[in-house]
Amino acid sequence: MALKDILVHIDSSPAAAGRLDFAIGLAQTHGAHLAAIYVVAVAPIHQYTEADLGPELIEAHDRFMRESAEEAKRLFDEKIGRAGIAAEWRQVEGAVPEMVVLHARYADLTVLGQRIQGRLDAGAAPELPDHVVVDAGRPAIVVPHEGPPDTVARRVLLAWNADRAAARATNDALPILAEAEAVRIMVINPKKEVLGHGDLPGADIVTHLARHGVDGEVVEVSADRTSVGDELIAQCQAFNADIMVIGSYGSFRLRELVFGRTTRRILANMPVPIYVSR
Repeated sequence: MALKDILVHIDSSPAAAGRLDFAIGLAQTHGAHLAAIYVVAVAPIHQYTEADLGPELIEAHDRFMRESAEEAKRLFDEKIGRAGIAAEWRQVEGAVPEMVVLHARYADLTVLGQRIQGRLDAGAAPELPDHVVVDAGRPAIVVPHEGPPDTVARRVLLAWNADRAAARATNDALPILAEAEAVRIMVINPKKEVLGHGDLPGADIVTHLARHGVDGEVVEVSADRTSVGDELIAQCQAFNADIMVIGSYGSFRLRELVFGRTTRRILANMPVPIYVSR
């Protein structure tokens, strides 16, 4: 299935411009429609809270949030004006995670930003990638806050461990893999058994991808169980990849979204955009 609808979350962080550039490049490569969503997070004010804060402070907060949205739209209009793609601006009000999840369900792929520790910008939300990947039913690409590479999904590192999450991520990422110039399939500590990788780790997935026109190479390495995430990051840099594809293990626990250790380690230290699916 080709990518036809791409959603990108825009906020007022300094990383928003690079994230938008990445999404534009992806839309250009795939001939896809791009929608940018900006959520004006106007928090509900209870009567007793309004009495304590006063109407002036509440109005100032509301004005700041809307001015931040207007500034983000100017950035969007400027970049889209030069991109030559079909695009639209969506400005909505509500809670950021819920609104982004809702719109993500009607897109083939959502582009999000890595959480910037120590700050919360207008239009942003902590752990937004967790919410989207776990609850939207659609894959996402998380872009590093330090900025994406100069190229967009030309050299892909695919993390493969022959389980359900990896199979789902690989299938969802087929449009990305098919357009790539080089695909490396990383197999770490393979279990050579019927329900694992088989006698030749990676051979089956290479054959499957080849039938979809994807020419991939398999690299097998060993790593300590606690350092698989670090090994994937190192292999990503060694391959000069500009995107990594991984399966996630997210689930709801006590209203918190929890990724597996490897996924969370990669998302916290990503050198390139990370394609995540579950």
